[in-house]
Amino acid sequence: MTSADSAAWPPLPLEGWQPTFETLHLWTQMVGKTRLALSPMENHWWQVALYVTPRGLTTSPIPDGKRTFEVGFDFVDHQLVVRTSDGETRTLPLEPRPVADFYADYLALLRSLGIDVHIRPVPSEIEGAVPFPDDREHAAYDPDAAQRCWRVMVQADRVMKRFRGRFLGKCSPVHFWWGAFDIACTRFSGRPAPRHPGGVPNLPDYVAVEGYSHECISAGWWPGGGPVAEPSFYAYAYPEPAGCPEAAVRPAAAHYHPVLHEWVLPYEAVRTAPDPDAALLDFLQSTYEAAANLGGWDRAALERQDG
Repeated sequence: MTSADSAAWPPLPLEGWQPTFETLHLWTQMVGKTRLALSPMENHWWQVALYVTPRGLTTSPIPDGKRTFEVGFDFVDHQLVVRTSDGETRTLPLEPRPVADFYADYLALLRSLGIDVHIRPVPSEIEGAVPFPDDREHAAYDPDAAQRCWRVMVQADRVMKRFRGRFLGKCSPVHFWWGAFDIACTRFSGRPAPRHPGGVPNLPDYVAVEGYSHECISAGWWPGGGPVAEPSFYAYAYPEPAGCPEAAVRPAAAHYHPVLHEWVLPYEAVRTAPDPDAALLDFLQSTYEAAANLGGWDRAALERQDG
């Protein structure tokens, strides 16, 4: 790995920044729920996701009557920035503060711009979640760790967009899901899928049913948690075809996780590879090929040929 690669793919062990991660996760949910409340519906809830930018994460334009506004996390200057199409800008500092205080200040900032939004103040996809107005436990913010996380997402976003370009069929953007705090890209076969069983903590079952209404193969990155206590890339198919646990995938550090029912590649294995881009692309391509072949996808019709 070159020194440039080392700077672009920084270390991010979960135990070194978990309090900041947990707090930042909740802050992103407030912003994501704003987009959910005001944006028109799209298939698979694509209208609620955030996107990686050269400075952080953004909602992209959100409609508000005849105007639009955008909410962005700036991990360079460590600010939450709200801009409107009529020229107004407001900011909140990203600094150690309880979730309850951040939530109150965020809603007050929106009101100061005449933005009236009503969101469900309970975090999604988190078991035993405390409502935002009551959460004074999560209050950490390490700017260096937050910036390193964003830098990892910049690289994941860049490489996953290369991978996305190989597919001609229906495919999601590369986007950030604030529910699980992961950046992902999802390909679709075009065929309907069996009804998803739901059961995700603090998430109505109809959300998962819509999200997984059609056969898909998804891949992404997240900082870790639960049974995988380190940042990792992942890939999975829904519905999962028989044979996935035994399928051969690359690179050597990749493996099938029987609890998650996903292939997992530790971020550290990518970060320290001689060519991180090639290692990640190999994982994305080999897991897609395994799931698509086992699932009987029409690959000839769905994939872009070389050249």
